Amino acid sequence: MTHSSSDRPVESGSGSWKKQLDLPSERGASRLIMDELLDRLGEHGWPTSDIFSIHLAVEEAIVNAIVHGNKLAAAKKVRVECYVSPTIARIEITDEGEGFDPAQVPDCTQEDRLDVPSGRGVMLIHNFMTRVEYNAKGNRVLMEKTRGG
Repeated sequence: MTHSSSDRPVESGSGSWKKQLDLPSERGASRLIMDELLDRLGEHGWPTSDIFSIHLAVEEAIVNAIVHGNKLAAAKKVRVECYVSPTIARIEITDEGEGFDPAQVPDCTQEDRLDVPSGRGVMLIHNFMTRVEYNAKGNRVLMEKTRGG
């Protein structure tokens, strides 16, 4: 697998870490970024509970991008951009799919939806992260977690 220059980590000031990587649209591809992201959070002294939250949210967002966004199409990639500092973690995930409207995702906590699996990932992401924003097309999610938040 060849890596473009954008796949390499970029060190920046004040002890922060950045990395940009294109993942293949295949199950399990999140492993290509997840271990390093979690290691960097640990190196920056993030609490275990925050690392757990970020891990769940990022894993869910990557799986959604691969399975629902790119529909496991081998020709499509999922771009992951990470930024970690001692106080904030920002992860942006972009797929090459048609997008979706997050406002149209049914509330999985409603009585008649408790047995329906769809919609739980979006709810988890919102519950575990401090800030979640989607682009207008619905194929990019920006997630931020403020330390201790």
